Amino acid sequence: MRLLLISNSTNPGEPYLDYPKNNIRDFLGKEPVKALFIPYAAVTFSYDQYEEKVSERFREIGHDIISIHHFDNPVEAVLNASAIVVGGGNTWMLLRMILDKKLTGPVREKVLSGTPYIGWSAGSNLACPTIRTTNDMPVAEPESFDAFNLIPFQINPHYLDSNPEGHAGETREQRIEEFIEVNPGLFVAGLREGTMLLLEEDRLRLYGNRNIRVFRKGSPPLEIGPDKDLSFLLR
Repeated sequence: MRLLLISNSTNPGEPYLDYPKNNIRDFLGKEPVKALFIPYAAVTFSYDQYEEKVSERFREIGHDIISIHHFDNPVEAVLNASAIVVGGGNTWMLLRMILDKKLTGPVREKVLSGTPYIGWSAGSNLACPTIRTTNDMPVAEPESFDAFNLIPFQINPHYLDSNPEGHAGETREQRIEEFIEVNPGLFVAGLREGTMLLLEEDRLRLYGNRNIRVFRKGSPPLEIGPDKDLSFLLR
């Protein structure tokens, strides 16, 4: 199984998908790949607009995408995909569409068989057992919280260390502590912006210029730097 799970699509002041583009290029390889793109997390813009924005960056690095919304049979599109790319946006809407179109099993089986999977933000959440550590507002109600379950731990994309100045609500860390209190035994990886997780050959590594923060009930949070082996999260 090969996964590239990216925290965020865009760093401040940069073009869309600019900072992870070389990682995406290396992940997909030297030969051109036309990946199947799943745009269902889009809410305030069209699937066509989303496809064009992502395709522009993929073409820049020698690859391309085609969106699943062009296919009459989305399950068949997944089964024939050479790579699967799941974009960010609203995780609740993304999962509802995935469930409505009965894609959970086909995507999971396809990726477990070796098809590369790339996700950012909501797309990274979908690689987890559930979407219960998303930051998004539940604008749509999926029939289940269960996601692709490609990895045995949860990701919190866009992880922040503190709240904005003047805000007295709970920090992200406090929210994750609530989650692990109710769900003991599960790791939660706080994936800071500008970072990504790469899973290849049963080895999990962090890329980017910031640490990952790992939570589990009964243990203090761990700060782990880039290029360190994170494969313990897979057990």
